[in-house]
Amino acid sequence: MDQMSTPRVNCGLLNAYVGRNVMVIGKVQQLRGDVALIDADGNITASLNRDSHLLVGNAAQLIGKVNPDLSLKVLTSMDLGSNVDMSLCRSVVEVAQKLKPMFESEPSQQH
Repeated sequence: MDQMSTPRVNCGLLNAYVGRNVMVIGKVQQLRGDVALIDADGNITASLNRDSHLLVGNAAQLIGKVNPDLSLKVLTSMDLGSNVDMSLCRSVVEVAQKLKPMFESEPSQQH
């Protein structure tokens, strides 16, 4: 498994991934400067990088590190537009969590 796996998570799973890189797909609720509020089955505060170009109301894919306060420091982001099936995204997170060995490496293997 890749040393820098990015498990797919939602808001409710962030506490299990503090200090690790994760992937979140959610709907952009609010943008304020370099901070976004993302709805991924609960609100996540995301600190964006200067390459982030997101639009309120659109879905976004964020890859970032989970901070101790359960916010996300975004490393990369992608605007996915307005035609994203969020229930399908939720199902993918659920399957990835049930089949963790297929989708992520153990934290001790990451650098």
